[in-house]
Amino acid sequence: MKKIVTRLVALGLFLLILSQTVFAFAAPASLQKMRYSQATDKVRIVLDVSAVPSYTVDTTQDGQIRIDLPGTTVGSALAALSFKDDAVDSAKLIAVDSAHQQLVITLKSTVVPKVFVLQNPNRLVIDLVKNNRVTKTALLGKTAATVAPGLTYTSLVRNKSFGPVVAYILDADLSKIKVQPALSNGMIAGLESVQDMAVHNQALAAVNGSYFAPNGEIIGLLKMNNVIASIPYITRTALGITTDNKLIFGQVDYQGNIRLPDGRVLAINGINCERSEDAVTLYNSYYGKSTQTNEFGKEYVITNGKVSAISPQDTPLKPGSIVLSAHGAAATVMAGLKVGDSVVIEQSLGPDFDKVPFAIGAGPLLVKDGKPFLTTKAEEFPDDIAVGRAPRTALGVTKSGHLLMVVIDGRQAASKGLTLVELADFMQELGADEAMNFDGGGSSEMVVKGSVMNNPSDGQERLVGDAIVLTAK
Repeated sequence: MKKIVTRLVALGLFLLILSQTVFAFAAPASLQKMRYSQATDKVRIVLDVSAVPSYTVDTTQDGQIRIDLPGTTVGSALAALSFKDDAVDSAKLIAVDSAHQQLVITLKSTVVPKVFVLQNPNRLVIDLVKNNRVTKTALLGKTAATVAPGLTYTSLVRNKSFGPVVAYILDADLSKIKVQPALSNGMIAGLESVQDMAVHNQALAAVNGSYFAPNGEIIGLLKMNNVIASIPYITRTALGITTDNKLIFGQVDYQGNIRLPDGRVLAINGINCERSEDAVTLYNSYYGKSTQTNEFGKEYVITNGKVSAISPQDTPLKPGSIVLSAHGAAATVMAGLKVGDSVVIEQSLGPDFDKVPFAIGAGPLLVKDGKPFLTTKAEEFPDDIAVGRAPRTALGVTKSGHLLMVVIDGRQAASKGLTLVELADFMQELGADEAMNFDGGGSSEMVVKGSVMNNPSDGQERLVGDAIVLTAK
């Protein structure tokens, strides 16, 4: 089990290092050799060992990184390593006791440590990635920027006037990489981690998506396989994915009505959410196994445009049918419906979003026509989203048609986060022609090949309602 902890260490200028703690049930290891290599973007230290060791990484000491190796012996004395480098000074092995070693790395300036193990032969690898440039970072036991053909991953570390900022960036060639939303547990009811959604969808990479309620209900637009699974209650920005994997950005307003046999028309007040007073809520199989409603309403199962069953509450949900759940005044209007009656459902997201099979909403818009363009006030976002620096997640598309998926760490000593204005500027800097904001804070997370790449501000993964996943096309 690995736990990543971040600390900011002062060393003249800001010293940014990311802490990583690893616990493992490891066999006793013998340290046989210590070697290194240097490049313009990093210093790599390699420990050759007889078995994969357990280890912890401590960055709480000013100007040092200490890697603790309990249960590790040394066959013979190993010389300290000295570096002619602008960021790393030396690495020295210290014996805590005969079966407990500690590697002390002394630093000159900012680095990001990435520690991982390799097997056959067994090695513990420490990459000390330098600051202030886009760098190839440690990815699943390899130092590589390419995740798959058409998909690259980089991290960017910068010191701003207000403190350090760490960004994680995926660049996807949409001619080779497919993008889609994914629901937690495959349904709206309930929550799941981005990591689990990525694994369940066999995704190359994923980030968190929409805003959501504590029970998993999506707050905003979600369209899955041409079926509207959730709707926005305020006109807000959404991402649409066309049948040929192109991306569109726009502000979406939902219109939905029910036409009864007697000609009366009722508005659809919500989709796959808690039924409200005097309202009609539409449920489909994306919600879950049943509507989970109480006895204070009435529910009509609609199959092929006709009422196929009438239920008092908690109606089962099946593919090919929908349930209209009515309460109060709406239930009174619908009270005359009988099994066999025809009911017409009319829904629209506007001409552009009606055509796309997949869409996911959040907002606000960040970049339009290659320039920062925020719609925070127009889309009525509250201060907890609109104001201050925070962890952020954003998606954009370049003029060449590449998708940019970005996560910013925040609310940590090692990364302060960004305001929405700063995020818009950053997305423009990366080359986004259009870009939008998604859920942030403790929800912000990036997963690549099953591994969490960033440092969620909660200190652990937050369970969320949906994600945006990338798969090979």
